[in-house]
Amino acid sequence: MIKSELVECVMRTYPGLYQRDAETAVDAVLDAIADALADGNRVEIRGFGAFSAKERRSRVGRNPRTGQRVPVEAKRVPMFKASKEIREALNQAGAKPPRSRNPAAAAHRLEAERSGGD
Repeated sequence: MIKSELVECVMRTYPGLYQRDAETAVDAVLDAIADALADGNRVEIRGFGAFSAKERRSRVGRNPRTGQRVPVEAKRVPMFKASKEIREALNQAGAKPPRSRNPAAAAHRLEAERSGGD
């Protein structure tokens, strides 16, 4: 979903709302989230998730085209953690569960489920 689709969704939910008013409302919410993150605050929307900013330290990266090593400065990046309700809704909608990064641990869990215990 893109921003214009979000505006259309707001207009469908509130039929008496003009498009420019829906755009203003969506812009206001997004701007408030961005401003709070820029100020170093965390934004939590109950039932949806939490936005925060994470510090990334400086490192040496690599230019994928030339292979040349390049310094990458320290920076802050936005993070989002979905709420429990959102995660449950995604899994109930038929989405596959996430794959484990540790195949041995996944195999152990699968064996434990089959045997009915640890």
